[in-house]
Amino acid sequence: MANIYLNVYRGNPTASGTDGTAISTGDNTAPLTFTLDATQNEVASDTLAVRCEQGYQTYSDTAIFFTSDTSNHWALSLDGSNWSSSITIASTISTVNSTFYVRADSNSSESPQNDSTVKLRVETKISAV
Repeated sequence: MANIYLNVYRGNPTASGTDGTAISTGDNTAPLTFTLDATQNEVASDTLAVRCEQGYQTYSDTAIFFTSDTSNHWALSLDGSNWSSSITIASTISTVNSTFYVRADSNSSESPQNDSTVKLRVETKISAV
């Protein structure tokens, strides 16, 4: 179920567009999945976007980060090259995509697993326009 005011989108969303498939949930967390072969030390990344529903916009910084004890294999970036555990979008988010990037990695010391505990959290303040 999508958030009533702000959503995260996947599926190759374009900057300043309105495309993508909503993946956020009502508790402001978004499930993300990557299938990686740890024996190959694989890394995968994807473009995501965040945007508000019609009639709303953010009026504070928007913090995006992961929630999980195992989120150390995940990273975020505003530009696709500088990666960290959290990002902040300082500009106003409106009804068009504000894009960012997510990356997951694996390493050969890991046992095979299906870790569904890592969620993406988005925190901001939203107002009607």
